[in-house]
Amino acid sequence: MSQLDKIDYKEVIKKYPWIVERGRNCILSPDSDGLLCGLFMSNYLGWKIRGFYDEKILLLKKGISTSDCIFLDVEIFRNEIKSVGHHTVLFNKDKKPRSWKNFENSIQPNIFRDYDAYKNFRLKYPLATIHILMGVVGSKIKIKVPTSAICPLLYTDGVFKNLFGYPENCIDWLRYLKADEKNNPLNIVFFNKHYSVYSLMSALKAFFKQVKNIYQNKKGNDKIKISDSKGTPKNLEEKRGVFSLALTEKDKAEGFIKILSNLTGWRYKETDWTWDNFQLKKFQKRAIRPNNKNFESMIKKRPISWAMTSGNAIEYTQDLKNILLK
Repeated sequence: MSQLDKIDYKEVIKKYPWIVERGRNCILSPDSDGLLCGLFMSNYLGWKIRGFYDEKILLLKKGISTSDCIFLDVEIFRNEIKSVGHHTVLFNKDKKPRSWKNFENSIQPNIFRDYDAYKNFRLKYPLATIHILMGVVGSKIKIKVPTSAICPLLYTDGVFKNLFGYPENCIDWLRYLKADEKNNPLNIVFFNKHYSVYSLMSALKAFFKQVKNIYQNKKGNDKIKISDSKGTPKNLEEKRGVFSLALTEKDKAEGFIKILSNLTGWRYKETDWTWDNFQLKKFQKRAIRPNNKNFESMIKKRPISWAMTSGNAIEYTQDLKNILLK
């Protein structure tokens, strides 16, 4: 699917009808974007949050298969698995690997526009997964976006920084997503007349403080930390081979989700969220310098997921024991 000027939401839903189906199981990235996506899909389509994946470990509700879940805020390089993400994943579009079809079940704006890192890195998608989700789902059902939702929707993934740092690229992508159309739920976020520049800064400052005050006045209250930098599981409790999120980490996560819920109006339905009875799958995360040779070598290793996080690195995840689909 290549849509260079403006996205065709009807075509997206036609190709990926599962994105507007009710009651689907999903797995989230455990950061603010992933949590917003889970809250949004639970509220509007009754999706069930069955686990979390941070590219080093996967927590998945016992008895649930990854093939029955949709990954939100991460692209999974397996044709059997559905996913939605927004990262830069293609290095050189003139040298696409034969296995590129493994992303056939991934809703991915950079792939839609055939943007790569080699020629188009400065044009990469500058928003978050929640924004393309709102656009797609909002083209099918009516989404309510109160003005109080603007701050968290600009905060996630540092989108507010991109708006002022890369205005030309952001304007191009907002037009691509049709955010300039009145009936688009993104319109109130990016085309609102509610805030002056100063009042927006003040509102964001107040939001930052609210998040910081969730737990011990620390940073990191906007994500769930399930592993450390080496991939060792963290903030988990194990009993007979089954894992649950430690109570302090769960309380912190729920505190952040409830703030998001209060501001967006998207209801936090506790029964839709899984916090315990997890099976744990551990993977190997590596990094390479981006070039054609390294990218080709990486693809041959059949990575689960990856992202070009800067012009100097591609971080990727290997499934050394082939356990993702087990």
